[in-house]
Amino acid sequence: MYDIKKLLGAKISQIRKERGFSQIQFAEMIGLSTNALSIIETGNGFLTAETLEKILENLCIEPEELFYFGGMKSDGDLYKNIIKNLDIIKNDRSKLVIVDNLLKTII
Repeated sequence: MYDIKKLLGAKISQIRKERGFSQIQFAEMIGLSTNALSIIETGNGFLTAETLEKILENLCIEPEELFYFGGMKSDGDLYKNIIKNLDIIKNDRSKLVIVDNLLKTII
C-alpha cells in the first residue's frame, strides 16, 4: 500500500533540493508558509490543486515527473525486492552468473 502523501512530499523535497532552493525560498515562491511546506514535504498534510500547479511551475517539471516514485523506495524495500528476485532466479545458472558478475563490479 502506498502512502501517497509521504511519497509525494518526499519527491517535492528531493526535487526542491536538486534545484537548489531552501525550504524558506521555495515556500515564498509558491505562496505558502515554511511550516505549511514542511507539513506537505513530511507527508503530514496534503496540498491543494492550486499549490500543486505552483509547485510544478516553480520546479519546472511535468506532473508525471512529480508522480513517478520508482526511485523512492526505502533501503528495506530495495533489499526485499533484490532477495525476491534472487529467489526467482535461484535455479537459473546463467542469470546467477550475470548477477554475480554485476555484484563484483559494484562491491
